[in-house]
Amino acid sequence: MNLRDEAELIERCLRGETKAWERLFEAHYEPICRFAYQLSADLSIEDAEEIAQETLLAAARHLRRFRGGSALQTWLFRIAVNKTRDFLSRRQAEKRGGGRALLSLNEPGREGEPAAQAADEGPLPSEVVSRREEAALIAEALALLPARCRELIQLRYFGDLSYEELAAALGLHPKTVSSRLSRCLRRLAAAYEKLSGGAAERRRLPSN
Repeated sequence: MNLRDEAELIERCLRGETKAWERLFEAHYEPICRFAYQLSADLSIEDAEEIAQETLLAAARHLRRFRGGSALQTWLFRIAVNKTRDFLSRRQAEKRGGGRALLSLNEPGREGEPAAQAADEGPLPSEVVSRREEAALIAEALALLPARCRELIQLRYFGDLSYEELAAALGLHPKTVSSRLSRCLRRLAAAYEKLSGGAAERRRLPSN
């Protein structure tokens, strides 16, 4: 859907057209599910679906706030990041701290397939444990970064947004996005290496 068609669809939604809302939900539900699913290895597909529903409901309530400076999906991904964080916080509160969200920056899945489904193809148990341990370290390192770095990395690597899309979403020049992302990734690599006792496999961290 191009930006012109998207803008027209949004206008129809704001006029209260049911079919327009249905089209918007159908177009964005699955991408949001995949995006949310990859934000945490602790999320099931059902959890990701719940987050996608919460994201779209929040978007429906606040659609008039969308100014069109970026693609609608970029705006929805930013909402999904917050909804995922809220979802995991609620779960941790229910468990009274008995769990930890695991983020993975290197298990994107195939052709839109949720990343964790790759486990069905039979990796060794030791490999699964290693991946989860690494994901836990990345999650911990990511949590140490400033909020703007976390958001930039999440949108770039989980949302698979281009520099142009990131620039539009964050109100930055694409070159600024590139330089800021480089700095954020260096900070992530440093935090990851420190947490892992200096034995980090930095080749497995993303590079812009």
